[in-house]
Order: sequence, then structure tokens, then C-alpha cells
Amino acid sequence: MLSHPPKTWLALTIGNSRLHWGLFNQQTLIQTWDTNYLTESEIRSLAENKTLEQILFHPPIPPLPPLFIASVVPQQTELWQNYPKVNFISLKEIPLNNLYPTLGIDRALALLGAGETWTFPTLVIDAGTALTFTGADSHRNLIGGAILPGLGLQLATLSQKTGQLPKVELSQQLPQRYAQNTNEAIQSGIIYTLLAGIKDFIAAWLQDYPASKIVITGGDRNLLFTYLKSQFPEIAAGIIVEQNLILWGIQKIKS
Repeated sequence: MLSHPPKTWLALTIGNSRLHWGLFNQQTLIQTWDTNYLTESEIRSLAENKTLEQILFHPPIPPLPPLFIASVVPQQTELWQNYPKVNFISLKEIPLNNLYPTLGIDRALALLGAGETWTFPTLVIDAGTALTFTGADSHRNLIGGAILPGLGLQLATLSQKTGQLPKVELSQQLPQRYAQNTNEAIQSGIIYTLLAGIKDFIAAWLQDYPASKIVITGGDRNLLFTYLKSQFPEIAAGIIVEQNLILWGIQKIKS
């Protein structure tokens, strides 16, 4: 059983699909885990000095540690308003320049985490529910980025918005480009188009910022990176894969 000293604190990223937790001892990330969204009654139980073990079936930590939240889901944010010792991170706290008001806090924190860890300039690819590109130059100025549906969302849209196309699971290996059945045709269309787009964004970024770091994060990071290694090994060779990029951004704010 872990023993956590008093300087323990929690980071919580409320994403579009799940909750992403990080347990810190001062500036050291001890553990990470993901859960489904909590209900209002479960959050109330936490606020009544129940431990996370009781609610999340996780190794016990002291009740009510300070909690730092970054959320992109307003309805979920509302549920945490009355939690004691809660701190909601806003864009104005992010030490980057040229941030625009509607920039997602997750994108800003991931960019900060990447730049602080591997230096600026940096380009972050977040392969989550949405696939995003976010870049900053060597002076910590946000250059901008792009947003498109992620792998899972593209697959779900085809099955939900058409009459006959099936729900398809992705393989760990690249499918044939010119498929001879519907399932593989869907895989091919989404994967190869997405990979070509990622390659184009990276190439354009490196043309302007040749010394830049490229970091990929998000739930589909490993799958996309595997595809990139197969299709564009020279591009993949320069990419850093980091699961906890947003948590590192929260840690920089906390410190």
C-alpha cells in the first residue's frame, strides 16, 4: 500500500469521453488512471470525506486532497463546483502568449506540458475524441492549430449516419489501401486519409520551425503512432509519444 505524505494533490482532466486522473506528491507524478464520469452523488460522497478508494476502487489516499481541474465539458464542470479544495484552471493562468478566448484548456495545457518538458517550439498532436494540432514558437507564442474528428468519432459517424455501413473496429496493423470488403474499406478510407493529413501538418510545421519538437498524446496516440511508423517511418522517428502531457501542463501551473 502506498504511503502519501501531506503534500499530495490531485490533477483531474475532464475530457470529452472520460475523466483522467493524476496523483502527485509535490511535483512528482505517482500514479495515473482513467474513470467514467462520476455522478453528482458520487462527487458528493467524495466531498463528505470518503476516500477515492471507496468511490474509484483505487489505492487509498488522504481524504480531500487539493484538486486541480481542467475541463472541456461544462456540464461536468458544474458538478464539481461545491467540492472542497477545488481549483479550476483557466486560460489566463497558462504562461503562453496569444491564447484566444475559445482555445480549449486541454490544448493549452498539453502545449505547455510539451514545451516545458522538451523546449519550444513545439507541435502537439492530441489523438483523442477530437484530433487536434496545436503549435507554439520558441517565444512561447501560440501560432495556432486545427481540429478534426478523431479516429473513433469518424468510425462512429459512418455507422450512425448511414443506413448500411457497419460499426468497425480498428486493427493494430495497417489495412490494405484498396480493400475488397466494406469493413476494410472503411478502415482504409479513414486511416490513410488521416495519416496523410498528419504527415502534411507535420511537414508544414517543420518547414517553418525545423528545430521543433513533435509530441503526440491522447487515447489513440499509440495506435496512430503505430500506423505512422508503418506508413511514414521517417516522420514517426521524430515524434515523442507521451500519455500524460496535460497532467504535466497542470503540474507546471501548480508549481
